[in-house]
Amino acid sequence: MKEEAYTLLEQYLDYLEIEKNRSRKTRENYSRYLLAFFEDQKIRKLSHITPEKVRNFRVHLSGKELKKNTQGYYVIAIRNFLKYLIKQGYETLPPERIELPKTSRRDIEVLDYRELERLIGAPEGETLRALRDKAILETFFSTGLRLSELCSLKRYIDLERGEVSVRGKGDKLRVVFLSEGARKAIRKYLDKRTDPEEALFVSLSRSGNVIGRITPRSVERLVDFYARAAGIPKKIHPHQLRHSFATDLLINGADLRSVQSLLGHANVSTTQIYTHLTNKELRDIHKAFHGRRRKK
Repeated sequence: MKEEAYTLLEQYLDYLEIEKNRSRKTRENYSRYLLAFFEDQKIRKLSHITPEKVRNFRVHLSGKELKKNTQGYYVIAIRNFLKYLIKQGYETLPPERIELPKTSRRDIEVLDYRELERLIGAPEGETLRALRDKAILETFFSTGLRLSELCSLKRYIDLERGEVSVRGKGDKLRVVFLSEGARKAIRKYLDKRTDPEEALFVSLSRSGNVIGRITPRSVERLVDFYARAAGIPKKIHPHQLRHSFATDLLINGADLRSVQSLLGHANVSTTQIYTHLTNKELRDIHKAFHGRRRKK
């Protein structure tokens, strides 16, 4: 017979996937976070979940040298599990007694506008590979897509309208918009394609032949390659282009709810981490950056 905590965990994971319509990946992540807590602190019953055990688990996480953001995911999972239990009528540790870790400015890495400009302009030439890579970088900054969402895009999109329907986390649909620069880059890239592959962005062999849909790992490598080619002295991940998209919108006056919708965040609190960047200094940077791009 399963112990109480594990039985309730299975029920919670089913609730996430079926009733809350969260993705399979979200279920897997929450299962990993909560099982780590249960195993480390020997949680077998709800009465075992105490402030002291949560504190001890947080000390355990910090000792593993995990990033602050990653540690936060474990804490958020515990809080949300407790919220679910209370909603179901169980007596347990109140979730508000668990403080969430604060996200500092250093936790959000946004590219300097000059770095971003150099990165987007780094792919050169008229080969299929160069045109694809240019289109990928332009699309990232234009839409703020997650890496998995970009890799899942289909080839047949309406470039005239510049609108793309995206199926994001929790299988939820949203619409994102392509800038003129992104539309132009995608059009040039597609005009070069002669294959029947339905994916928008494809993997290429060394000889330049299409071999299927591009993988997230391939996109990570190409972003890092062009960052180094552009002389950017730090490791660049595609998610930093999503950060740059969000801060660009907020600096330019977009309201928080609209940015939340464009990013596909389930909760506006996730979007709020960007608001501390929207000060006058960054507004001036934004004006200078977009002024330079308009002149091209």
